[in-house]
Amino acid sequence: MTDSDGWLERYAASHSNVTYPLIYWASVPMVVLGTVGILWALPIPDEFYEISPLLNWGSTFLMAAAVYYFIISLSIAIGMLPFVLGIAALQMWLEQSGFAPLRVSLGLLVVSTIGLWLGHRNEQGLRPVLQDLQVMMIGPAWLLSVLYRRVGIPF
Repeated sequence: MTDSDGWLERYAASHSNVTYPLIYWASVPMVVLGTVGILWALPIPDEFYEISPLLNWGSTFLMAAAVYYFIISLSIAIGMLPFVLGIAALQMWLEQSGFAPLRVSLGLLVVSTIGLWLGHRNEQGLRPVLQDLQVMMIGPAWLLSVLYRRVGIPF
């Protein structure tokens, strides 16, 4: 069993009783988007900006996640690249828009956490939601693995 199989199997086992799958599936990427948005909005050292105007805590988190995906599975990493790049593009757009990025990200995080709670409603309590937040970057990879299984792509 590979690392990716172990992570994905443990994640799948703890998500076999999801009450509202559609809400849950929407909430998983929103948690990542909200969290990255909050990290993106944090102040950065001047040295970060000297390296690149796009280098911040959120982009650093996304780069680390991409490296992690490549470590656990090449096919998962390739499939997750559009997701990771999409989140970065949304954050860059949000910075340029008239919206307050930190407020939007906090709102997304609150709404998605409620969605995770609704998804785990049968289990009662916050423990499953907190576990989802701990492994937030495995959630999107697990969703992708479900799609891969349906279309027969090995990972």
